[in-house]
Amino acid sequence: MAQYSNPTKEFIDGIKAGSPVALGYIPIAIAFGTLAVEAQMTVGEAVMMSLFVFAGASQFMAAGMILAGAEVAQIVVTTFFVNLRHLIMSMAVNDQFKGFRQAWRIGLSFGVTDETFALLTLQPAGDKRRTTPLFAAGLTGIAYVAWVAGTALGGLGARVIPPHISAGMGVGLYAMFIGLLVPHVRQSLKIGAIALLSMCLNAFFQTFLDTGWAIVLATILGALIGSIIIKGEA
Repeated sequence: MAQYSNPTKEFIDGIKAGSPVALGYIPIAIAFGTLAVEAQMTVGEAVMMSLFVFAGASQFMAAGMILAGAEVAQIVVTTFFVNLRHLIMSMAVNDQFKGFRQAWRIGLSFGVTDETFALLTLQPAGDKRRTTPLFAAGLTGIAYVAWVAGTALGGLGARVIPPHISAGMGVGLYAMFIGLLVPHVRQSLKIGAIALLSMCLNAFFQTFLDTGWAIVLATILGALIGSIIIKGEA
């Protein structure tokens, strides 16, 4: 298909594509903001964490470890391994961004999360209109703004939102990712098989490894096996 010729439309279409993710991020970010304040962070510190980290799983883990009284070194090492999956995702997205200028690639790499990764890579076959810098900027940008804004709302409302409600909001992260995955599984059962394999590998590794290591190994093996399967399909 032809590439975009209207920069404004590229950006707006990216925002539209990322809006479901942004809407899903808001309640989860509110839950994080609430948890962060419970872990004795200030609202400003919680917002700064979302501004500079932008990784839900590791942020929740860090806040939980602070509540549990973990040392700084333990928090840093654990979240580092949890976030190693972003290295794998970035390598995959890099193929989508290979035609971008270096400055665009560096800037947009910050916006790669599990959900934006899915939207950027699992696009309809032959549809290359999404592979443009402004589209990717709109998609990742709206998700980023929603995450930071939700964190601020959660931090400011921490004394108002009941704990059992804020805890339940975190489940939305998994529901949202499943919602992004299902349409592509309907198009290709191989994608579903790769996701199921990765889940099983993660469950297996967690029987004798810490959660962070289990996620890392499951992600690496799942990505390697998946690349072989998808390449064979192509």
